[in-house]
Amino acid sequence: MNPLLTRRRFLGASTAVGIASCCPAWLLAASAELETDPAVFQDIVRQAWIYAYPMLMHYQTMHKQALNPASPEYVGGFGVFRHYSELFTPKNRDVVTPNNDTPYSWAWLDLRAEPWVLSVPAVGEDRYYVHQLVDQYTFNFAYVGVLSTGRQAGDYLIAGPDWKGEAPAGIRQVLRSETQIAMILGRTGLRDAHDLPAVRQLQAQYQLRPLHAFTRTPAPAAAPAVNWLPWELPRDLGPGFIPHLNQILAFCPVDPSEVELRQHFARVGIGAGLPFNPANLSPAQRQALAAGIQQGAEALKAKGATLRSSAGLFGTRAAMHNDYLSRAAAAASGIYGNSVEEAIYFGSRKDSAQQPLQGGQRYRLRFAPGQLPPAREFWSITLYDLPDRQLVDNPIQRYCLSSRDALVRDADGGVTLYIQADSPGQEHEANWLPSTQQGPFNLILRIYGPERQVVGGEWQMPGVERV
Repeated sequence: MNPLLTRRRFLGASTAVGIASCCPAWLLAASAELETDPAVFQDIVRQAWIYAYPMLMHYQTMHKQALNPASPEYVGGFGVFRHYSELFTPKNRDVVTPNNDTPYSWAWLDLRAEPWVLSVPAVGEDRYYVHQLVDQYTFNFAYVGVLSTGRQAGDYLIAGPDWKGEAPAGIRQVLRSETQIAMILGRTGLRDAHDLPAVRQLQAQYQLRPLHAFTRTPAPAAAPAVNWLPWELPRDLGPGFIPHLNQILAFCPVDPSEVELRQHFARVGIGAGLPFNPANLSPAQRQALAAGIQQGAEALKAKGATLRSSAGLFGTRAAMHNDYLSRAAAAASGIYGNSVEEAIYFGSRKDSAQQPLQGGQRYRLRFAPGQLPPAREFWSITLYDLPDRQLVDNPIQRYCLSSRDALVRDADGGVTLYIQADSPGQEHEANWLPSTQQGPFNLILRIYGPERQVVGGEWQMPGVERV
């Protein structure tokens, strides 16, 4: 799931933007000597844009959800949950690649003044939920949920990088963010529309409290107010990316693995809290800035074309090995994907003959006997139109098929799914995933609690066969 920014829009925004039109008055003058060799300047900008891209997309989400009360996505500011507990339909277009497997619960935390406590209820063996904790780099730094912390009730302390206190009694675990702003993305398993009341009841029991409220002690001094920069596309994927990145980095203490990288970026005016004004650059530097951004966008597009699953795209800093291009590609393809231990995603835009999946055609996806997606929790496969990646309207209002459905098995014990716009006939309708009448589409297979053979790559999604 990611904010409504299609691949087409993001590439157009990031490559077609002009330098002269992207120098708003609120940008300040650069305060340090900048690299004068255009080739070096361009290459540093390319690296920095790729590094910044997921953080910028994260900021876009935060701006809508926590900073702009006029936004439809506004959750209420920092420190509160907003729960989404309605089924997504083709009419819901505020996010891309939505699913009806796990209704979302969103919250943003400012950890500068004190930690926050996330409290969760006990759940039964038949209920899945997870809270994914994401820092400003978009690393998944911790999890609270049935697969990571169990099914019992518990209180979890979420602390920023500067907190030096002791966890109070009753805290099951301290979860440390390396940045001062963190996001929680909760997901609660939904069986079907009849299960919505139970999901809402569970969501209502997710609780957030600042540490002083949990311990019933006086509140600490508030953190200084922040004059957050406005967000605007395409400007802020163009030269505007640098002042935004500089503000974001002010809340991100330097990781030891990035000391040299940050020094490298400083040669073009990138650093925590540094002012930057493209208007103060020489003509050669301006050209290098534009060319570096375009090169970064092209590298990201090329990387995105190679993706087949979410393996290696989401996780902790340690798991990602500071692979910044993969981190950026993850944000472009579906920001806030789960770490592979929690869930894995497979995508297909082409059939087994490497032709694009097209509306009006008939396809089959067959799982051989014993080869259904290996999941400790459940799996689902959802169809989206392209390029917008939205659910597809259809006469039976079915948007996915999953292991929770009463799928009909083949004579040999395998399972065949029928992917087409028209009904495959009454005998196959239980296994029918309606597609578009025309135009391209793609399929996303989600496996929650993937088994070892999925994580290790021994199990792969079968090809989609045109019939």
